[in-house]
Amino acid sequence: MRSDQPLGRSNTNNNKMDILFWIIFGGIAGWIASMFAGTNAQQGILMNIIVGIIGAFVGGWLFRIFGGGGVSGFNLYSFVVAIVGAVVLLTLLKLIRR
Repeated sequence: MRSDQPLGRSNTNNNKMDILFWIIFGGIAGWIASMFAGTNAQQGILMNIIVGIIGAFVGGWLFRIFGGGGVSGFNLYSFVVAIVGAVVLLTLLKLIRR
């Protein structure tokens, strides 16, 4: 917290930017994962965002199970974790739909 900011108040502009970054991060991760999983033509931008964000949770969970770290912020490692999780999610959904 900044020293000129009153106690108990968060910077709402930063919170809004964080949400926007997570949406963009999820959308790009979901789009790349859909190209790997072969579902790119079936998904729109909203589905890419949803798959990317859920994929980040799935990837973080899987990486922690196998001894790695999960999503730790907006960095390349977290991006790879989100893509791997989204590919796993899309692959499982394709198997269920069969």
